[in-house]
Amino acid sequence: MSRLADYFVVVGYDHEKERGGTSSGKIIQRFPDTDWENCPFTQGIELFCQPVGWSLSSRREPPEFFVAVLTDIDADRHYCTCLTFSETIAITSTKGDDPDGDEPSGIHSSLMFAPKSLVLVSRLDYFDVFRNCLGIIYSTYVDKLDYQLESLVGNILGCIQVPPIGGPQVRFSIGAGDRQALQPPLSSSIPVSGNTVALLFKQLGIQNTLVLFCAALTDHKILFHSQSNSRLTDACRGLTVLFYPFKYSYVYIPILPAPLIEVLNTPTPFLAGIHSSLMDDTSDLLDVIVVDLDGGSIFIPECINLPMIPEPILTRTKTCLKMVLNPDLLMADHAFPAPSPKKPASLEQKDKEIRAIFIRMFAEVFAGYRTCLTLIRIHPEPFITFHKANFLGHKGMVEDDFLIRVLDAMAFGGFVAERGPPYRVCDIFDEVYAVLQEQLKEEVNDPEKVMSNIKDIAKQLHTNENPNPQPYVQKVPKPTEGAYSRIHQPPFPYLDWQHVQKIIDEGVHKQPVKPKFNNLRPPQLRIVPIGPTIGLVTDRLRIVDNNARRLEVLRNCVSFIFENKITDARIIFPAVLRALKSRVARLSLTQELSYHIRSNRAMLEHQQFDLVVKLLNCALQNDSSMDENGIAAAILPLATSFCRKLCTGVIQFAYTLVQEHPVWSNQQFWEASFYQDVQKQIKQLYLPQQREHMIMEKKRDSSYSPPQYRNEDELSVPSYRSSSTTPDAQRRLSGFKPRQIGALEIAAEQLRVWPTLSSEQQLEMMNNEESTVYSQAIHYSNRMVYMRVPLETTKPIKTLSPHDWESNSNSNITASLAESDSIDAESGFDETEISDVGATVVRFVTRFVDKVCNDSGVTQDHIKALHQMIPGVVAMHVETLEAVHRESKRLPPIQKPKILKPTLLSGEEVVMDGLRVYLLPDGREEGMGSNMGGPSLLPAEGAIFLTNYRIIFKGIPCDPLACEQVVVRYFPVSTLTKEKQIKLQYTAHIDQLPKDGIQLRSNIFQLMKIAFDEEVNPEDVDAFRKLSNKYRNPNNVFSTFAFSGQTMLQPTPLHKHKEKNASLKHFAKKTLIKTARKAGIKSKPSGNRKPNKYVLPTPPQQRRSLASPRSSTAGSDSESDRPVSELYDDLSIIDEADFPQSLTADPKFLEKLMTRPGYNDYKRLGFGDLMGGAQTLRTRTDLFRISTVNANYSVCRSYPALLVVPASVTDNSIRKFARTHRQSRFPVITWRHQRTKALLLRASGFHSRGLMGMLKPESGSGTSGGEPSSSLQQERYFSAIVGATPNSGRVYHPSCSDSLTSLDSLMMVEQPITLPDTPDMLRRAYKTGSVRSMVKPKTTFLKDIAFGRIGSIKEKSRMSGTASLDSSAAARINGALGEGNYGDRSHGDLINNSVQGLKRVALYVLGEKAQMKGIKMESFPKCDFIPVDFYEVRHVKASFKKLMRACVPSAPPTQENTFYKAVEECEWLLQIQNILQLAGATVDLLDVQGSSVMMCLEDGWDFTTQVVSVAQILLDPYYRTIEGFRALVEKEWLSFGHRFTHRSNQTAANQASGFAPLFLQFLDVVHQVMNQFPLSFEYNDFYLRFLAYHYVASRFRSFMLDNEYERMEAGWLCEERKTPKIDDTDVEGGFAYRHQHQPSLGMSVWDYIDKHHRKSSIFWNFYYSPHDQEMVLRPYSNMSNLRVWEYYLTEDLAHGPPYEIEVTQREIQLNEEEITETSGQMTRKVVNGCYDNIRIQQPDSFTWQLQEMYKTENDLGLLPQKWKTVWDKIERPNRDTIHRNASFNTQMVRSHGRSIHKRSTLEILVKGKMLGEAAKMFSQPHRFEKYTYTTPVYCDYCSQVLWGLLKTGMHCADCGYNCHEKCVNNVPKNCTKLKIVADSNSSSNVSRAGGSESGSVTGVTTVPSTSTGYEQMSSGSSEQQTFEGYLFKRGALLKGWKQRWFVLDSTKHQLRYYDAMEDSSCKGFIDLLDIVSIQPIKNVQGAPKRSDENAFFELKTVRRVYNFLAFDAKTAQEWIDRIHSFI
Repeated sequence: MSRLADYFVVVGYDHEKERGGTSSGKIIQRFPDTDWENCPFTQGIELFCQPVGWSLSSRREPPEFFVAVLTDIDADRHYCTCLTFSETIAITSTKGDDPDGDEPSGIHSSLMFAPKSLVLVSRLDYFDVFRNCLGIIYSTYVDKLDYQLESLVGNILGCIQVPPIGGPQVRFSIGAGDRQALQPPLSSSIPVSGNTVALLFKQLGIQNTLVLFCAALTDHKILFHSQSNSRLTDACRGLTVLFYPFKYSYVYIPILPAPLIEVLNTPTPFLAGIHSSLMDDTSDLLDVIVVDLDGGSIFIPECINLPMIPEPILTRTKTCLKMVLNPDLLMADHAFPAPSPKKPASLEQKDKEIRAIFIRMFAEVFAGYRTCLTLIRIHPEPFITFHKANFLGHKGMVEDDFLIRVLDAMAFGGFVAERGPPYRVCDIFDEVYAVLQEQLKEEVNDPEKVMSNIKDIAKQLHTNENPNPQPYVQKVPKPTEGAYSRIHQPPFPYLDWQHVQKIIDEGVHKQPVKPKFNNLRPPQLRIVPIGPTIGLVTDRLRIVDNNARRLEVLRNCVSFIFENKITDARIIFPAVLRALKSRVARLSLTQELSYHIRSNRAMLEHQQFDLVVKLLNCALQNDSSMDENGIAAAILPLATSFCRKLCTGVIQFAYTLVQEHPVWSNQQFWEASFYQDVQKQIKQLYLPQQREHMIMEKKRDSSYSPPQYRNEDELSVPSYRSSSTTPDAQRRLSGFKPRQIGALEIAAEQLRVWPTLSSEQQLEMMNNEESTVYSQAIHYSNRMVYMRVPLETTKPIKTLSPHDWESNSNSNITASLAESDSIDAESGFDETEISDVGATVVRFVTRFVDKVCNDSGVTQDHIKALHQMIPGVVAMHVETLEAVHRESKRLPPIQKPKILKPTLLSGEEVVMDGLRVYLLPDGREEGMGSNMGGPSLLPAEGAIFLTNYRIIFKGIPCDPLACEQVVVRYFPVSTLTKEKQIKLQYTAHIDQLPKDGIQLRSNIFQLMKIAFDEEVNPEDVDAFRKLSNKYRNPNNVFSTFAFSGQTMLQPTPLHKHKEKNASLKHFAKKTLIKTARKAGIKSKPSGNRKPNKYVLPTPPQQRRSLASPRSSTAGSDSESDRPVSELYDDLSIIDEADFPQSLTADPKFLEKLMTRPGYNDYKRLGFGDLMGGAQTLRTRTDLFRISTVNANYSVCRSYPALLVVPASVTDNSIRKFARTHRQSRFPVITWRHQRTKALLLRASGFHSRGLMGMLKPESGSGTSGGEPSSSLQQERYFSAIVGATPNSGRVYHPSCSDSLTSLDSLMMVEQPITLPDTPDMLRRAYKTGSVRSMVKPKTTFLKDIAFGRIGSIKEKSRMSGTASLDSSAAARINGALGEGNYGDRSHGDLINNSVQGLKRVALYVLGEKAQMKGIKMESFPKCDFIPVDFYEVRHVKASFKKLMRACVPSAPPTQENTFYKAVEECEWLLQIQNILQLAGATVDLLDVQGSSVMMCLEDGWDFTTQVVSVAQILLDPYYRTIEGFRALVEKEWLSFGHRFTHRSNQTAANQASGFAPLFLQFLDVVHQVMNQFPLSFEYNDFYLRFLAYHYVASRFRSFMLDNEYERMEAGWLCEERKTPKIDDTDVEGGFAYRHQHQPSLGMSVWDYIDKHHRKSSIFWNFYYSPHDQEMVLRPYSNMSNLRVWEYYLTEDLAHGPPYEIEVTQREIQLNEEEITETSGQMTRKVVNGCYDNIRIQQPDSFTWQLQEMYKTENDLGLLPQKWKTVWDKIERPNRDTIHRNASFNTQMVRSHGRSIHKRSTLEILVKGKMLGEAAKMFSQPHRFEKYTYTTPVYCDYCSQVLWGLLKTGMHCADCGYNCHEKCVNNVPKNCTKLKIVADSNSSSNVSRAGGSESGSVTGVTTVPSTSTGYEQMSSGSSEQQTFEGYLFKRGALLKGWKQRWFVLDSTKHQLRYYDAMEDSSCKGFIDLLDIVSIQPIKNVQGAPKRSDENAFFELKTVRRVYNFLAFDAKTAQEWIDRIHSFI
């Protein structure tokens, strides 16, 4: 029995505090005025009566009712039901006397309304009864009924007694003529909901409510807000009701008043609600989920990761909810739907059905939870824990975030504590849980059955709330309608407290307890049904991954081990290790091993012991530290049982070798294992009594039988078997186990009989249980000491911090405070005698003991005894392990393969001797056998060596079937690009693999994944990594193997000690130089330099690369941030003391240069020659000369000393205009066409306009001091180039011939040219007004062309062939150009005019668009400037990284990421295609057109070099020979300064720049050409691969340093020595110098190639036919014609890469010798593709014949002839010439290739012309308007900044051109706004609108190109499909407004924005599908000045809110309408 209400409170407005300036409420009266003894009065009720705040109102509000919830200090909830109404008060204001007037002061009064609340405070939640009682009191007051208010209040507080839960209905009256009834629910554990749950789903919907439910269940903070206080209470109540059977245990405040809003900043989870008017005060909450009840939305912050209910439970729950809430959904599509029921389901009925669905969901999620309950104590109170790991492991949800969070939540701990006991009162959840699994099986595909079961549960829930079926008609007086609005209503009277108190006292003392309440039967206790076991629940969901055969193999292996058949066990051991990946196999292993234990110990032989330990380690390695499968718990007794005898008295147990697993340091594991064993002991303690009880029950023939329990004991590993039976007998017995009695069943019976026992019996049981737990604590303390103390006690162990210990606790009960005294407890051992390891273990075990013993109720005396025991156990165990460790070291080591010594080159020395490692397989499947076939070569066991040149692995395969072969994998240490640590997984053929390893990746497409053997010390591993990094990153190139390898090096120590003074001197010098360079001071020669040192004069601007603007740095890879040369780097590789005396620039030096192949090529081309000993140069023609202007490298440090220039240009002129190009790399002639005499020139890009202006003189006349300016000298130079081109004087007559030898024929090819529209053209199409589309959908042809921004290709569509266009697209263009509308004609005019602009000129300059803006075309007659696309260096770097990952992946490819997809995504072939296309265009212009070509791209040393080199190979057959290719590389790559050191990261100073394989890309292009023209090259593919390998290997000096100047300074450029003679018999030693007077000069790769070329045909192409080849090659550049180079894919594991020729030959010789020694003769050999080199093992017929001839001559004793002599003597067969008339089809086939090639050329030219000339063709004056800029903008004319706050600028309304007012007059009239007027006569003429600007644009297309700007947007009809214009957009919070160009795209359904109208790069977009609303807004904070307040509008998406500002309100409204129309 309890009171209906505890307190009645009257709360009113506090007028006294109002005078002080604050508004609040106060308690006017409370009854009773003294606190109840068991229920103190809660303070602060007045805050909850007015949650928004107390305030006066000018109008009377109707009465309001709501319920607030207060929680006291004991976590008990008090329900405050408030009825609030308004009272009239008079507000009087006094006006002071007027000193100047005659009238007296007046008194003014007005009526205001103050709130007053009537409050009932109760611990019961009968809200309807409280509403009725307060309503009766208010009705009595307002209607002046004839009842005393004191009597009503007293009756409520003292006279009404509420029966307990499960009691009968109570009918009562409070004395106002009312009749009321109160019905308690049947069950106290089932919450009452009414209709709150259904109302919550109605407000939020299914998905939002499920999300909210998951958030609350996973302990997130949730905040409701609504305009209704009652809705807040109902929502919070409905959400907590859904928690059943859980209980919400965190902060619960359904209505939070405004003064307590700071409570929301609490770090703990909460469930709260506030009024919507208070939401502005919660804007700073970052981790709170906000729920809008009125709007039905949920806001989840980005920082919250919210997991959902696991599938398929979530889908099943959603389906059931839809069936309840939307019952007509299933019949919505029926043709003849059934009639709807006359009476739809009520809200309360839906409420119960929804609750039934959630009860079923909980039962399904936690199915089998009772089998994971662990019983620790039964008496005096049950203590039960939950085995989380076992539950998650059996359900397969170890990684499920939702379930893990729920199990860790406080609510689940309460769930276990409440529902864990097996003997208690059961409710609906227990019944549903017991039968749900069977119901789910029956409900499959039967929705009616599902709804039937749901309604059954809903009926029970309804009965629980309404047990009385007979309704009772209540009578509750209510106030008359409109009574609250009466004007003359008196205030609520002051009640007589004595009268009220008297009534309360009488009710409490006089009212007798009703007898029927005393006769209530208490709830019946019963045994809780166990439900399904966890195994049965999950077995049907899990696919069986083992079969009987695997388990049979496992059993046989264990049998072989214990039968000492070690050989048989080792044969099947790898299969067993693979099988142990399965959970079932691991459990079977522990079971099998347990059969072989005798008397708790199994003494094994050494080999047996090793195999058992490996099995245990493998089982532990495949399991996680959580031990979700119980493997570690099962291994615990095994590890302490298996042992071996080391010597007399020393026994080693298995636990000493299985300690390296994280599970042993996990407290959750130890707790769970301890509790499991305690449960077994408790079970054994009561099992005899249970069996006796069962026998007695059977004798009585009782009809009651205990339920069939199943628990985890049936799944656990069997305990040790008796020694009297054999393992086979034990297996047979284990298969027929009787039903075991579960621990919970025993506990239930003990709890049932507990009240019947005497106190002595009860005390005895409690002591027995406590002793059982104590004994297990002792046992586990010893076990933990065994597993935690390492065998090597000096080795540190990993342990958890105390914080981690507590956070990882497995118990649901908090630890006792007693554990804080555990460390300080008195012990019998002095802890100072214990080592650090021992102290760590003592702390670990002591904390564990404190935790489990305090939770399990162990006495403090026993805990203290444990504290004293643990240090002694640890000390004794440490002492024992010292002897074990000492004796274990004396065991004979396990036989391991012999470490094979690698073959070294001459001068190569081992820096770090071999470390024993495993070479693991990577993503390449060739060497693994299996699917690819062949032997399993990997993994391999061997050693890794570090030399001063290479990182080498050499070993043998681990597979016994392939262990006779040798595996070699190596790469030069200079090619190492990345080294990282990796986590290793199980690998076949390796018994015990470490978990950590390292991965080494090389840029020669090699990868090593290695795992160090256990015998390798970690210090050696660190030393290996540090030394590898040291040799990878030398201080300078002279420390590389190319130079240091000639002298024998001593092994480098790990720690190098430098002299202090030398280091400081070096540091000071570098610091001073760096500071001086930053200050702009020219460095002077050092005073201590040698007097004869040659000092090169360097202009000041050449000290660093010129800092060009961003627009001019395309392709330079941020070269302005990097030094131009290593000489200029602050960490330069060249020091002044490192060089010998430099060569002077005398004629002898120049003559030596001319003898080099690169310079000698100038003589072959006819550019000039040297006179004998003279300093002047004699030229063969007057047009050109070889200039010495750069002989001392003063003009351009990165150019060669001798340059070919026009003869008419003087050296002084060159010095002046060289500055107009970046890095002063002015145009020079590098090749001349022998027939057309056209020239090929190369240079860097032009400087931008701003930088050119700085270089110009100040005077406007272009002269300074009488000397011409740089620009004028540049124009003269270009004129000289034009004059030297023969076709410059020809008159060009356009024709339409179809000759394939003229450029005119390019317009006559079969497929018309399709050209893209540029972003600039399309942007100019914008006009305020209507923009109409001109191109119909069928003519949208631009999607077929990949076209990025000029100068830098960021993204290209992956097309199979860009050169040959789609014929259908071309046909569409023809159709578009042929139609008669104006737009089509204008587009055709643009193409036609661009093509007509391709008049034959003498010089084509191919450059970047950004550098060509400031060039005046009229200053360069007969020149044409073509912008071209090219890839920047940064794109090459990124592409190469992806290519390496694609060709040499670290893991096997998946179905989603295949090899071909990875190659496609790397875009490497696209870059190859781009080079081929541009080189092909150069070929056509030189060969067909006869025009000269100048390449002016980036800095002139990367992409320019690639294109120029490829073009010369295609044009000149000389470069397709070995001699010519060397000349080409030395001329174009070495002499012209490709930065090999910088791009290849050869030194430490260049590591940050990243590896950029430009030269490799060039070789790949040559390889592609060679594939298409195999007869045209003298060298073969191996020659290219050899160069690709050695240009980064740092073995040869040829590809060192960045330019010719640095090589000259290094002293090897003109070394005076001949090619050394090589001893032909020196095969093993390699190439060595005969001349040792200059050993530091290193070797040349060309000399090495010549040596081997003379010896063998290794570099020769036997298909080379110089007489049959074409002079000019025109390869296909289609993607289908390109191949992935075999260099990236092949590998030879027999000897490593074949490019170290001596190593390869020696390794092959060693293998052959070993085979011969083994078998006595060469047997038949199987050639494997990934192991052997096919070219060497199976040479072609020519090579084989030459080898056989060489062997025969040696056998005969003859002097062998050189192979080349023999080859030249061979007579080629005569071929008869067949003359036949070629058919027309044959001619078409022959011309097809050249046609496609020239098509690509024309596309490049026309595309550039359209971009460069379109604006000029349609130029017109700008239409400037004054404009105020709110953000920094740069003037497009003078490049100075514009700022709106200081000055205004001028803005072109048509094209967006920005400039200063002072610059308007100087701006060129080139507005690119297109104004096309129809011309009925001709469609090829473009008219410009003159005069007025009123003409509307009617034919401008809005079809963009496929660039990143207007992406593939097309118009679908004649109506306007897009809308665009400038808007101001505000960024994120506290950021300003910025002007952006916005495009509304209806095709892509996006709103994109750009920085400006001219920009082609999209900065971002807003998906129109995500838009929630768009509306105008006003009063925007931080709005720009002078902005129209009506021009703002707000766009809200699902992610964020955007604010926009238009120019005026009309434009803003137009934007709003447009966006509305699209969404």
